[in-house]
Amino acid sequence: MSEYANKRRRRTKHYRRCDVARSLKSLPHAMNPDDVRTLLSVIKNIRDKAMVLLLLRTGMRIGELLNTKVSDVNVKEQKILIFESAKNRIGRVVYVGNDARNALKAWLKKRDPDKDYLFYGQCGNFLTYTTARVMFQKFLDRAGLSHRKYTLHCLRHTYASELLSAGMPLECLQQLMGHSNIEVTRRYARLTNKALESEYFKAMSIIERGEIHGYYRLNF
Repeated sequence: MSEYANKRRRRTKHYRRCDVARSLKSLPHAMNPDDVRTLLSVIKNIRDKAMVLLLLRTGMRIGELLNTKVSDVNVKEQKILIFESAKNRIGRVVYVGNDARNALKAWLKKRDPDKDYLFYGQCGNFLTYTTARVMFQKFLDRAGLSHRKYTLHCLRHTYASELLSAGMPLECLQQLMGHSNIEVTRRYARLTNKALESEYFKAMSIIERGEIHGYYRLNF
């Protein structure tokens, strides 16, 4: 093999390793189910509980939630209107699960009805991302989950991963997430392909029982 061919081959291997590294790095970081339960168990404040549950059950970005007004929320129909996405400027509707709806109703009873935004900070000021991030970190510390390196955006990843695990079609999840490109949504499928997992263990059980017979032909 020529020196040129050797160099080209080495470069190809290097690019492949880089592609794999980038792919792994870009995979979403979802919370483990046990960690989600532990996190929720330490949140006692009514407002904060509603915020975290809404992020978990709607897949909203934190910026979208902080910009949500009371008029955007339909508690009876369990949905929230996002008129302009924080990322791609495309509006969408998200739906609210029962536990998040109950937490939301509790907050609506307590909050100041004169405030336009659904969530607000001390003295009625606009709730900033920094305040929300510090709040979330406090709960992680309290739950003993700081070492997991979870962020607020992990709640959105958890939402998507859990819906796919529960059997939601990728096309439906794309609309709920507000992704303009389904390939972005497909990243979650790499983490939650339960059908693939099931088929693997089904096949592996056959192998482990020694029920594979015959021989393999190697084709070169």
